[in-house]
Amino acid sequence: QVQLVESGGGAVQAGGSLRLSCAASGYTISTYCMDWFRQAPGKEREGVAHIDSDGSTSYADSVKGRFIISKDNAKNTLYLQMNSLKPDDTAMYYCVAADCYAGPMDQTAYWGQGTQVTVSS
Repeated sequence: QVQLVESGGGAVQAGGSLRLSCAASGYTISTYCMDWFRQAPGKEREGVAHIDSDGSTSYADSVKGRFIISKDNAKNTLYLQMNSLKPDDTAMYYCVAADCYAGPMDQTAYWGQGTQVTVSS
């Protein structure tokens, strides 16, 4: 059974850093496309960062230059290094594993339970 467990969230002041982790079990992340999404109260869910099965990455404009997505295939773990955090980054962060053709919004995608990030000014 596929399971994704996020960790590393917390409260931090603006300008600080956090590293989120997403431990996967039940499948091998190297064969999937992986994403980090976030959702703040009252706002739509937003794709933050993407890493393809070949390791290529892409980012939302709002986090480009501040966030880095990476994965360790040996540990079957996805990461999101978040630097220069802003209050607008406050949200629940989710990791997603999906077939690269179907995408993260497909019904076959797997979502974790999320980890809360709160950035104070």
